[in-house]
Amino acid sequence: LPDDYWESFRLDLQAKRDLLTAGLADLGFEVVASQGTYFLTTDVASMGYADGMAFCRNLPKACGVVAIPTEVLYLNKHEGRHLVRFAFCKRLEVLDEAVSRLARLG
Repeated sequence: LPDDYWESFRLDLQAKRDLLTAGLADLGFEVVASQGTYFLTTDVASMGYADGMAFCRNLPKACGVVAIPTEVLYLNKHEGRHLVRFAFCKRLEVLDEAVSRLARLG
C-alpha cells in the first residue's frame, strides 16, 4: 500500500489513543503512556480498586464496558494485579461512549 495509507492509519490510531487517554485521565485513571500497541494500560488502584481481575469482571455489569486484566500476562501475577488494559482500536464514537459509561463508576 502507498505511504499515505500508512500515514493516515498511524494518525487515526494516534487520535484514538489520545482521545481514550484523555478521557480515562479525566475520570481519574492513572494511564501508562502507550507508544506501540492498540491498548492503554491503566492502574485501577488510582480509582480505588486493588484487584484488576475483579474490576474487569464487574465492569460489563457496572457500565457495559470491558477491559483486560493485565495480571494474566505476568509470570508473577501479583505484579500486574492492579493493572488493566483498554483497547483503543475502535471507532471514535465507541471510545466516546465507553468514556461516558466509565464515568458511571465514579
